[in-house]
Amino acid sequence: MPLKRILNNFAQLGAFNGCLYLADRVLRALSADHVYLKRYYLVAQPVQDQPACRPSAKNPVILLEHGSPLNALFPRPPEVIAKRISDGAHCFVALAGEEFAGFLWLAFNAYDEDEVRCRYELADPQHCAWDYDVHVEPKYRIGRTFARLWDSANAHLAGRGINWSISRISAFNPASLAAHGRLGIRTLCSANFLCIGPLQISVISAAPWFHVSLSSASRPRVRLLPPGHAEGQPVHGLSQH
Repeated sequence: MPLKRILNNFAQLGAFNGCLYLADRVLRALSADHVYLKRYYLVAQPVQDQPACRPSAKNPVILLEHGSPLNALFPRPPEVIAKRISDGAHCFVALAGEEFAGFLWLAFNAYDEDEVRCRYELADPQHCAWDYDVHVEPKYRIGRTFARLWDSANAHLAGRGINWSISRISAFNPASLAAHGRLGIRTLCSANFLCIGPLQISVISAAPWFHVSLSSASRPRVRLLPPGHAEGQPVHGLSQH
């Protein structure tokens, strides 16, 4: 990795995350991707009651219906989409005319992480949901597609009385952190995963704190509360370092 790129990563990520990112790159290179690190922030985003932009009749955002032909346009394997739908997830699809422009997924009650072995459980599902896989096609990333997706998701959540949307963001993705930061996120905790073949070591700044797993039958379960709600004691937004 060129020195200039390394320095840029440290400038964007900070010293701690920069070191972990560099360690991940080295481990992947030495092990042919059999050993790697993942570091996430678990964040809560307030549901906005005012849209960021005007709805567009020519470029609508629709709620995906079961069996929709739009599924074939999604940049994800069909079996992944089918499982999400069977799990009861809601998908908002942004269109540019009749062309697929992006999507945003919402889950309720719980979500099983798809990059590592971990289950995120919403301790107060009446007031919070889980958002994931917010994707905008490259040609539409300069524009209002991202904002329109969130406007539709926020309206849907507000209509259900939900006022927080919880998700995870890679600590190695400064662009995503910046985009979500503009939406007013609060960091709840961090989750770190060292994967060595089938072995996964999890270190989380919330219960269960530490976990070791050797198969998909074993995974840490992290209960998440939105800011201002209590389960024994209140959850406060934490700093990102």
